[in-house]
Amino acid sequence: MKKGRRIILILAAAVVLVVGILGGAWGDRLLKRQTGDLGVPQEIRREVLREESAVINVVEAVTPSVVTVGIKKTQKTIDPQSFFFDPFGGWFEQQIEQDIGSGFIISKDEGLVVTNKHVVGDLEAEYRIITADNVELKAEKIYRDPVNDLAIIKVTPAAGANFKPVKMGDSSKLKVGQTVIAIGTALGEFRSTVTTGVISGLGRGINAGSLWQGASERLDNVIQTDAAINPGNSGGPLLNSSGEVIGVNVAISQAGQNIGFAIPINVISEAIDNFNRTGKFSRPYLGVKYQMLDKKTAILNNVVQGAYIIEVVKGSPAETGGIKDGDIVTQIDEIKLDEKNGLAEVVAKKKVGAEISLKIFRDGKEETIKVKLQEVGE
Repeated sequence: MKKGRRIILILAAAVVLVVGILGGAWGDRLLKRQTGDLGVPQEIRREVLREESAVINVVEAVTPSVVTVGIKKTQKTIDPQSFFFDPFGGWFEQQIEQDIGSGFIISKDEGLVVTNKHVVGDLEAEYRIITADNVELKAEKIYRDPVNDLAIIKVTPAAGANFKPVKMGDSSKLKVGQTVIAIGTALGEFRSTVTTGVISGLGRGINAGSLWQGASERLDNVIQTDAAINPGNSGGPLLNSSGEVIGVNVAISQAGQNIGFAIPINVISEAIDNFNRTGKFSRPYLGVKYQMLDKKTAILNNVVQGAYIIEVVKGSPAETGGIKDGDIVTQIDEIKLDEKNGLAEVVAKKKVGAEISLKIFRDGKEETIKVKLQEVGE
């Protein structure tokens, strides 16, 4: 009898041991399922870790090169209570000091910082540059290039400031779907903010502007990205996974979420090279405000494809040459204007003083006029 009980106890212990082992195995599988490890190949997990490490490395390397652009300005403001009793005496001056944009260092020795022209578009304001290590520098001189919405700020690097220039990339090699990283002062408040995403499109056309400046400019052939580009990010760098600047963040879409834009760095590099040679931005100037009409829009409106002239600037080469509001420019010299060749992009490749031939559509007829390009003022 005792022997039978012993056998039963041994069998029971064996059953408990087997259940424990199986339970542990199923528990491990359940844990893996909950943590997302089940069915995920190690190769993919390693790729995710590599991508995360690449982003971290870029951020650590480039953040010291990214700066914040702040504005200091005296502005007249209405006092509602005083204005009610005295409409002519209800004004008072208010000192505004605020972070409004971003930029990045391109030259350590010369103290040069790149940002957008619309960020520093107020000619009456003072601007300050704050480095990533919170050293404040005064903007000594600002060189503005309205054609490319670009500005170069000259500062004197202060003692203790980590004034480290960025590495320039090559925007001609960009591919849709490529990983990108944006760094800047989001919402004019959160410095050194990092966002990631991909290149969503290339060769886009947009209007870029600033709440401070109250104006917009047409830019063609820009980069579209879903990396979050918030107000205050303007002028900051868009980077590839190697830590090279491939664009300058310039605008966000008001119509949709996760749509931001950046000026290709090759456009900026050409302007910088020209600036280094001459000490100024020597750019051809036509003098029109326009809207590109794509093929679909042109067909729907029974007009030709090209650049629809919204306004001709007074005293500009366009006015002198005979361009009028409502004209549609279809071709400049041998280049037809379309989704790939915008008006501003084609003009920017011409030389100051060059005479260009424009084919225009006016009152249902095609005409050809000649315009001599001038140099754009600062």
